[in-house]
Amino acid sequence: MPSMQVTPRAVRGLAARHAIETLRAADPVLGAVIERAGPCRIEGRRDAFIALAEAIVHQQLSMKAAATIWKRFEGLFTGGRVVPDVLKRLSSQRLRGVGLSRQKIRYLKSLATSFEDGTLGGRELRRLGDEEVIESLTRLPGIGRWTAEMFLIFCLKRPDVWPVDDLGLLKGLKRLFRLRRLPKREKALALGERWRPYRTVATWYLWRGLDEGGIG
Repeated sequence: MPSMQVTPRAVRGLAARHAIETLRAADPVLGAVIERAGPCRIEGRRDAFIALAEAIVHQQLSMKAAATIWKRFEGLFTGGRVVPDVLKRLSSQRLRGVGLSRQKIRYLKSLATSFEDGTLGGRELRRLGDEEVIESLTRLPGIGRWTAEMFLIFCLKRPDVWPVDDLGLLKGLKRLFRLRRLPKREKALALGERWRPYRTVATWYLWRGLDEGGIG
């Protein structure tokens, strides 16, 4: 008898509303941020390959510069749809021409090869647990834990991701709990325990509250 594999759930629709209700009931302090920020809207690309390629392009660039390069990069593909087999065949000269560094070209080619040869795939990644996804992605050059966690949040919509290496999250925690300095990793991990199993949604509200001045 074949073994059953349960696809990890995503935080969308009713799941998101339940997460918000749970967080508000469990934590009045975060609840005040939720009240000001409104509904949780975690938006991102559903296509795993495109999401990861875009994350690589955006690394160490301002949002404006990254958006410009990404738009030029998309222009190299028919209909603007970035796909692994075409990316593999694009010359380094053409990729350099849209503003990509040699290092990022190497990262993107490696990503394309992994999807093309079946080492990675969107359907397979969706079936893995969070840590398994992180382990699979961080084997690739150019993808670290933070990038993998952003992929879990924005592409796979996993409900309980807690990216303690993210500066925005740490700033949000500092303001929410009126800390004197940014919390260290161990402290941030401990603070996040109160928001299980919906730490992704808590993270979004910490980001949102910080952006809108709704914390503190």
